[in-house]
Amino acid sequence: MAGCGFSADGVVVPESDWDDRDAALMRLALDQAHNAWVLGEVPVGAVVVREGVVIATGFNQPVGSADPTAHAEIRALRAAAQILGNYRLNHCALYVTLEPCSMCAGAMLHARISHLVYGAADPKTGACGSVVDLFAEPRLNHHASVRGGVMADECARMLADFFTERRQRRREQEGPGDVEEIVLE
Repeated sequence: MAGCGFSADGVVVPESDWDDRDAALMRLALDQAHNAWVLGEVPVGAVVVREGVVIATGFNQPVGSADPTAHAEIRALRAAAQILGNYRLNHCALYVTLEPCSMCAGAMLHARISHLVYGAADPKTGACGSVVDLFAEPRLNHHASVRGGVMADECARMLADFFTERRQRRREQEGPGDVEEIVLE
């Protein structure tokens, strides 16, 4: 249903009533993404909300934790499940700065997240329509409403700035004389 979202009790809410709320929660997810950046991780942040209350947050830490599943969404889902004492996160929404990958989308579906809001699209691994759309797969037994593009420019800019800074730092560390030239004969 275009232009509408769902409240925690399943009531249809006009888009005009949730734009401000979604932007405010996405700003919290961006704050989490910044935490990842500070640690040298790809800056993706996530927030789990239930009935308007922030339950848990998470940010990317796969490198520092040597854990390929330590994406922002997974970390936030795990924390929310611990806090609520249940792996089912019915009536919860998840806000994340980057379109979830298939692993994270699958975890959200298993957790029974009711609503997903994401910022920037991910044309390489996005599982909400960019590459595949797990949330639209009719054969799955759970579905969540999805809203993409919330504060997309800000979310995409943080990622672009992070990678620009990382490339610049790498060039500075290598220096002009440190790069080996490979000659093919």
